[in-house]
Amino acid sequence: MKIEDFDYNLPEELIAQKPADRRDGSRLLVVHRDSGKIEHRHFYDIVDFLNPGDCLVMNNSKVLPARLFGTKEHTGARVEFLLIKRIDGDVWETMVKPGKRLKPGDSVIFCDAPLFRAHIRDYGSDGTRIVEFEYEGIFMERLEEVGSMPLPPYIERPSESEDKDRYQTVYCREEGSVAAPTAGLHFTEELLEKARAKGVELVYVTLHVGIGTFRPVKCENIEEHSMHFEEYEISEESAAAVNRAKREGRRIISVGTTSTRTLESAAEADSDCVYQIRSGHASTGIFIYPGYEFKMVDSLITNFHLPKSTLLMLISALYDREKILEIYEEAIREKYRFFSYGDAMFIE
Repeated sequence: MKIEDFDYNLPEELIAQKPADRRDGSRLLVVHRDSGKIEHRHFYDIVDFLNPGDCLVMNNSKVLPARLFGTKEHTGARVEFLLIKRIDGDVWETMVKPGKRLKPGDSVIFCDAPLFRAHIRDYGSDGTRIVEFEYEGIFMERLEEVGSMPLPPYIERPSESEDKDRYQTVYCREEGSVAAPTAGLHFTEELLEKARAKGVELVYVTLHVGIGTFRPVKCENIEEHSMHFEEYEISEESAAAVNRAKREGRRIISVGTTSTRTLESAAEADSDCVYQIRSGHASTGIFIYPGYEFKMVDSLITNFHLPKSTLLMLISALYDREKILEIYEEAIREKYRFFSYGDAMFIE
């Protein structure tokens, strides 16, 4: 398939720059795959479309305040860091800007009192740097003090204090992402409680979202694209819950593409060719595009995705590429808000 098959024209003013006034106040486009019918609702209506016994799977990864602004020691030049992943202890792989200013042996000061500093140890891959942090106190607490939320590049404003709350899901627990699992941003504690009271089973998995989620597909033939790898973990309890729902024929609804990739990556067939997910820690580079046969996921709650993106390809695999693009055109006509802080879609 060609990359142009997943292109569409999006007016710039529909790219959400701020979250909705309330989490569940976002709009919700509901796609009924059996009939092709579309409904325009609000996210607080999502429970109306959930059934008793549904297994709702959410990614509980927590976004790090991974963007840091500092000055190069001795010269005072302004530099920007974006933490990508922890390598070991206080050593991290980091994107730096401007890259030409930072070479092995250089140091960057983010805060003098109490101390928070980084030393460039080596070059990483794709222009990154391997850095070691020197600090007083507890690293994650200092990062919370000094860092800001790593908003995606299409949000054209600096991170604000509000983002430390709104660019996290209400159920985030496990620190490690540098981008939010955005489909979950619409849920409130009250909505989750309503779902639970209706008999919906809430299950949590962890996939730490990497910066690669924003990297474009550059291959003309999408089959040649190589996905970035991301770490995920599924507890024995969560695996048992999903597998039980699968055996009993209950619907497995994934909240977001990250939960989808986690479940599909962990699926394996038993001797009877019945798919179950395995618990544990692993990494995935799974690339889901049309032609893929889903093993675990039945339905998906998701945001509206970038043109030519792997995320748009994933939802086109779950439904139908041409119909998805028609739905996106309708969403544009109806002035839905797109991307991370935008509105939601339920493909049921």
